[in-house]
Amino acid sequence: MIITNQHNLPEPVFKALTHSDYSRGSSNRSVTQLIDSPRVRILKKEHDDEIFEDASDMLWSVLGTSVHHMFEQHEPDGHIVEERLYAEVENWVISGAIDVQRAESDGSVTVLDYKCTSVWSVIYGKKEWHNQLNFYAWLVEQSKDIEVNNLQIVAVLRDWQRSKANFEESYPKAPLVIVDIPLWSQQVRDKYVRDRVKLHQDAEFERLTGGELPLCSDAERWKKDSSFAVMAKGQKRAKRVFADHQSAEDYIAQQSATKAACLAPSLSVEERVGKYTRCEDNWCRVAQFCDQYGGGEDGDR
Repeated sequence: MIITNQHNLPEPVFKALTHSDYSRGSSNRSVTQLIDSPRVRILKKEHDDEIFEDASDMLWSVLGTSVHHMFEQHEPDGHIVEERLYAEVENWVISGAIDVQRAESDGSVTVLDYKCTSVWSVIYGKKEWHNQLNFYAWLVEQSKDIEVNNLQIVAVLRDWQRSKANFEESYPKAPLVIVDIPLWSQQVRDKYVRDRVKLHQDAEFERLTGGELPLCSDAERWKKDSSFAVMAKGQKRAKRVFADHQSAEDYIAQQSATKAACLAPSLSVEERVGKYTRCEDNWCRVAQFCDQYGGGEDGDR
């Protein structure tokens, strides 16, 4: 990957943002690679010397790493901090760096993972957190033969606002939140891990033999469905948002029927067109090389 400095950041800042000591150790693949799309992983590898990223875009990732380092400096009794574990699946060695393993009084372990993230992620949840931490639970049990009974995210909210916390009921009340992640059964965890390994192995085989890469799922592309907002004339915020146009029209009709014409606001329906956020909003570094998105002859959006 080629790192640029388009905003002429001072050299110390540039070096701090671009420094990385990450290593997945002596493993074939990491947990974070396996829970993501094999198409994205393979295209990154194939086009590594063609991918450009500006140093300024690395800010949030570096701040997240800094948060990890800060918390890792304090390791109380009964806690194992930042340990990379290994296990073998289908002739692949899998590894994952677990932020915290906390020993419980019953002999089990709680797995905790630090995230520097957005308020939105905590309010609405992220499926990849569930996948990642349950993969970690499988890794702990496979490599240590210790039962995992609890999974938690320690979320540092980079965009938290006190004013919203004071007045919005669903808004987090502090800039640091503990999020409990549902623990899957051992059978479900084991199946998930083996399915992900097979998916990635099959993708590599197809690529080596001239086949097509598997397509990214809607979830992997962060698909956002179209919605229909009911807007009042002169206002920027929607009164209601619906998944389909007819429901929005029905709402307007209901409002008109229950209010006198002179009191009812002028309402209209505004379509908010859906999209594949990861592809279209420049969150995917390999979108330009991806024929599923539009980087090739057969690509579509």
